[in-house]
Amino acid sequence: MKFSTKEDIEAPIEQVFALVSDFEALERAALRRGAEVQRMDSLRKPGIGMRWTASFVARGRQRQLDIEMTEFEPPHMMRFHSVAQGLETDMKVELVALSRGRTRLSIDLELKPKSISARLLVQSLKLARTNLNKKFHLRMADYARDLEDRAKKAT
Repeated sequence: MKFSTKEDIEAPIEQVFALVSDFEALERAALRRGAEVQRMDSLRKPGIGMRWTASFVARGRQRQLDIEMTEFEPPHMMRFHSVAQGLETDMKVELVALSRGRTRLSIDLELKPKSISARLLVQSLKLARTNLNKKFHLRMADYARDLEDRAKKAT
């Protein structure tokens, strides 16, 4: 099952990439939403091999998620692979400079079930696909607006 979205941001690509790859801020945001996030690598700067373990409640159950950065090409692309209870996820974050002060953020997310229970979960998600697509697009639009606001404050 795949989700994808594109959002245009009024900020230079380097600035947007710096905000998107501010993993400490992303970790704090996850903590504010009730997730427990722990960094599992010892890298001093962002790069391939960064790893996190996250624990959170979803659909009434405690979930464990292991995330690893598999590609890192500043200022254009990052890719993450995650595993949670038989469900593998591949997420690609791509930035394209449309002009000096405008950047397109593309996010592609693919869910790959690797167990029977994960297949059942993905099947139930497919039944609610329209609703999930709408929520995904709205959340990514909010995230893009937040990035734009943070970029404006930084200048």
